[in-house]
Amino acid sequence: MTNPAERLVDLLDLERIELDIFRGRSPDESLQRVFGGQVAGQALVAAGRTTDGQRPVHSLHAYFLRPGRPGVPIVYQVERIRDGRSFTTRRVIAIQQGRTIFNLTASFHSAEPGIEQQLPMPDVPGPEGLPTLADEVRTHLGTLPEAFARMERRQPFDIRYVERLRWTDEELKGAEPRSAVWMRAVGPLGDDPLVHTCALTYASDMMLLDAVRVPVEPLWGPRGFDMASLDHAMWFHRPFRTDEWFLYEQESPVATGGRGLARGRIYDRAGRLLVSVVQEGLFRPLRPAEGTTDEG
Repeated sequence: MTNPAERLVDLLDLERIELDIFRGRSPDESLQRVFGGQVAGQALVAAGRTTDGQRPVHSLHAYFLRPGRPGVPIVYQVERIRDGRSFTTRRVIAIQQGRTIFNLTASFHSAEPGIEQQLPMPDVPGPEGLPTLADEVRTHLGTLPEAFARMERRQPFDIRYVERLRWTDEELKGAEPRSAVWMRAVGPLGDDPLVHTCALTYASDMMLLDAVRVPVEPLWGPRGFDMASLDHAMWFHRPFRTDEWFLYEQESPVATGGRGLARGRIYDRAGRLLVSVVQEGLFRPLRPAEGTTDEG
């Protein structure tokens, strides 16, 4: 398959090897560690497949414990914590080469009537008139580097920044720790709501920590920090499709002690708040002679 959206759906299609045990692929890519959004998305698939499918997920809370190794399968063990009248709870442990690399707790809730209120979506331009990420890089560099072009061909999401990217230290001066992007899958994802939820979980980890970096360094180009997701929480408020445009607004209220906290809000084109996200990440200055470690 050549369509990155189809590859994403395939990546989220786990193999069931026992009643509550699943195996997921991990692409052999030129990365130091497995992308955290992939592990979170696959873990949520595993949790969802042990429910009756009638209750959509309403929240997840996860910890990234060890870096996963690209190219090595990941096993997901699901524990059925509770099946109540309105809520279903699952705990998932992700294991790679005999070691726990990630754990997740997910809660599923039957839809029911209630109050309706939310903060408004920010007033931003729509995605159609904004440049693609590749166009931004091409405009800045005059060409599209082959390494970036390869990444772009594998990318399952169309990403368009609401504000022009900052590329120089001068442009970074006075920048607030905020970012916003329009996103959607580059192709259809089918009609299974769980697939759309897990695909958005995948996408939610792609750039949330960028809000921490905005005042410090350009978002694209050489990095001055070793970054890693530490934990991740999501609350799903309304149904959605991940192959339709959504606005991902991000901000970082604080960064200190080698860690940065970021919050995200995801809206649809109609301005409905779909998902709330919070993540903390590790930020350590890179040193040329310093090697990577297996532990956070």
